[in-house]
Amino acid sequence: MSLIHSTDPDFRVCQISFDTLLAIQLEAEERGWATRWSSVHALRSQVKEGSVVLQSLMREERGGDVRAYRCLLLFSAVDDGGAGGVATIDLDPARFESLERLDRDPDVRKALARMFSLAMGGTSMVSKK
Repeated sequence: MSLIHSTDPDFRVCQISFDTLLAIQLEAEERGWATRWSSVHALRSQVKEGSVVLQSLMREERGGDVRAYRCLLLFSAVDDGGAGGVATIDLDPARFESLERLDRDPDVRKALARMFSLAMGGTSMVSKK
């Protein structure tokens, strides 16, 4: 797997519906991909219904063709107050290409990439001094 940088043509940030996430999960299960939830039930137990933000992170290539995209998901967590979660999932390239992009503007792309970077590192509410 190779990392996707915010300047790469296949870098993208998308907002997807919960139903789309479920379809992606089912595709990953059918393909036997390891980077997914163990089941739809497990996904439903952790991801609150609503929109999810997805960012491409890595690409898996075989023979010069992209086999899968590993993406980050930023979502609202079930039963965790207002907290969110970050997880990864693999996507089929055709599904990946079909998703509506939010990051067409270079400044927006940079801001969204930074947001995901902070989310992966962990954030917490900070009291100002």
